[in-house]
Amino acid sequence: MASSHYPQQYRFELEVAVDAVTKASKLCQAVFNKLAKGQTLTKDDKSPVTVADFGAQAVINSLLHKSFPSIPIVGEEDSKDLQENAKLSSNVAELVQTVMGNDFTQAQVYEAIDRGNYAGGAEGRFWTLDPIDGTKGFLRGEQFAVCLSLVEKGKVLLGVMGCPNLPVMWSNQDGERGSLFYAVKGHGAYQRPLYTPDATPEPISVSNLTEAKDASFCESVESGHSSQDESAQIASVLGMRNQKPVRMDSQCKYGVIARGDADIYLRIPTNPKYQEKIWDHAVGSLLVTEAGGQVCDVTGAPLDFSVGRTLASNKGVVATNGKVHIMVMGAVKKVLWDKISNGSL
Repeated sequence: MASSHYPQQYRFELEVAVDAVTKASKLCQAVFNKLAKGQTLTKDDKSPVTVADFGAQAVINSLLHKSFPSIPIVGEEDSKDLQENAKLSSNVAELVQTVMGNDFTQAQVYEAIDRGNYAGGAEGRFWTLDPIDGTKGFLRGEQFAVCLSLVEKGKVLLGVMGCPNLPVMWSNQDGERGSLFYAVKGHGAYQRPLYTPDATPEPISVSNLTEAKDASFCESVESGHSSQDESAQIASVLGMRNQKPVRMDSQCKYGVIARGDADIYLRIPTNPKYQEKIWDHAVGSLLVTEAGGQVCDVTGAPLDFSVGRTLASNKGVVATNGKVHIMVMGAVKKVLWDKISNGSL
């Protein structure tokens, strides 16, 4: 089993998480392969939500609840909009039944989705889930991720991330696609092909690059998610020779950093009122740190997963291979200093 790399006390949690993420990732790909783009809702933040988003959350929450009924879940979606759309609701129920069995009812789908309503916080254990991180990437047939983490006393203990469209080897863009990442705090990070469950998982590590000028960096495709202009200024301050960023949706960016395909990930705030969601960074930040890198916010503070459903104590994200972290943070603070000092970030 993939989880044999980890201590006995975490094995069962990891086995269940890997199984749930793998099944949800396959479900999402099946939906995309016959995607009806008209079956789309709009959330308050204007990002699209598809039948796969609801279906993946229902499947993962059901599998988690079956094995860990006392551990609450912080999930991205709730069933309110789904219950008001009969056609979409029926499609989601049919999709979930392909994994959970034909006797899994529509009411059980709603119940499963709404198990993700926990508020989070600093006490005890809880799961946090993003059923499709990078929804627009999913709709474009590009990068998205199914992300699941276990948080204990405000610290990310373990995480699993399925990236159905990410090449197993970045250097071979035409080769096998579908990467599964997982990590446990203090025990390293691993990858295996998503669609080959019997494949031997390989330990991953960040790059050995030590000169920031030679680094490559990742950022979000959507300019509304991260200030691309300020990222370009940071690259210029660092004297980066390759200033053209690798832009992709979702926490796949963290996976690319963790396995050494890129060196820096910048997420620079565009709205001072916006608070990052914990499910958007929990597994990714663990992967990078367990692979030898460093993750903090743009002020240098560690990401704080203990204050609820958001990273309310943080502003933005900087992830690096660790070896260039001091240089990168120097450039970040130089470019953003006015905003940091006057509280407008």
